[in-house]
Amino acid sequence: MSLFRALTCAHSVPPGEPQEGQVRLAGGPHRCAGRVEVFHAGRWGTVCDDTWDLAAARVTCRQVRCGPALWAPGAAQFGEGAGPIWLDGLRCNGSEAHLAECAGHTWGEHRCNHAEDAGAACADSSVPAPPQVRLSGAPDRCAGRVEVLRAHLWGTVCDDTWGLRQAQVLCAHLGCGPALEAPGAARYGRGAGPIWLDDVTCTGEELDFFRCGHRAWGEHNCHHGEDAGVICAGECAVRLAAGPHLCAGRVEVLHEGRWGRVCDLGWDLSDAQVVCRQVGCGRALSAPGGARFGRGSGQVWLSDLTCAGSERHLGQCPAPAWGSSTCGHEQDAAVECAGEHGQVRLAGGPHRCAGRVELLHLGRWGSVCGRTWDLAAAQVTCRQVRCGPALAAPGRARFGPGEGPVWLGQVRCTGEELTLDRCERRPWGESGGCGHEEDAAAVCEGQLSTWDR
Repeated sequence: MSLFRALTCAHSVPPGEPQEGQVRLAGGPHRCAGRVEVFHAGRWGTVCDDTWDLAAARVTCRQVRCGPALWAPGAAQFGEGAGPIWLDGLRCNGSEAHLAECAGHTWGEHRCNHAEDAGAACADSSVPAPPQVRLSGAPDRCAGRVEVLRAHLWGTVCDDTWGLRQAQVLCAHLGCGPALEAPGAARYGRGAGPIWLDDVTCTGEELDFFRCGHRAWGEHNCHHGEDAGVICAGECAVRLAAGPHLCAGRVEVLHEGRWGRVCDLGWDLSDAQVVCRQVGCGRALSAPGGARFGRGSGQVWLSDLTCAGSERHLGQCPAPAWGSSTCGHEQDAAVECAGEHGQVRLAGGPHRCAGRVELLHLGRWGSVCGRTWDLAAAQVTCRQVRCGPALAAPGRARFGPGEGPVWLGQVRCTGEELTLDRCERRPWGESGGCGHEEDAAAVCEGQLSTWDR
């Protein structure tokens, strides 16, 4: 028997007192989640997160007699500990009976501080808690970042495989009506905590979101910059149509199950601010009227809005009764929102669905190098600007050279990415010497996407 096992099994230790090498989880929501603390030389201390991983958490969960390890956070996720930092550089294979059996450490030797304390979250069958789901990061309860509760900890969902089918099941699960959009890339801000689900696959027939397929809980290859989101119809749903990118366009609202327009009488930046916030596109830049992005069709639902700018959705703004406007569609209201980097538009072409590919980053529009540009990259672009399938991927500045920076170089897409900036590429602004004479372009099938009908 090893010295460690002899110490932990010794009968001379009074019941209830900690034993040498004992582990506990502190600062968490229940006994099976928290900061990892180890008892050594008569004192409780912490573990450094250098090399800390799910295998080490697996050993910890077994040692504290909890269920399987779900998450292995570092960076003092459960608060900073006190006292010594007992262990650093652990190399566990996951089968060890105790943390002290893992290789790579000497008691008390470390290069850390308590801001690097390791944690673990384990399943706990003694505190049953069915998984829950909510939307965060938006003022409307039916839009936002998808967050899931597991083991009493809220975490996020990776946008790999995330699409309208998954969003449809989730919106129905939440009682928020049909899904309108399934944005990824942390449209509603980066979450915190674990990334609980990845590679979610739904048939669309599920009545419960948690009946969709996915990787094992906590297994993923993502970061919080890839958090998934949804926009459900909900109450007074809003969408932007016929604009050059996702955060600009004609304002359309859903009422009584039908999409209609907003009249530009009284339309101003405060009204636009409510819309931009509601669709997750940041602050409002302008509030154009006069059917800037084309005339819509159907009912003109709202007119003479007097929003303060802080409302959760347009339906909370003072206005005459729904449908009472006599405006024509030549007065359709629109917005242009700041959005985030990664916005895409097609410029210099014959219509909004063909042209030079331009992206917004750090507040500036720039182009894309065409050296590795192909139809798969154009497919991602056409989907992002809501223009249907890609027909061609011309390079060599087919629609004229752009201005400003060449933001992306060496772009290689599979065609399945949600947004162009998620394709394999050089870092922003590193174009590999590309000039505007090599600007990439895309020609898409046309303007009649499902968003613009």
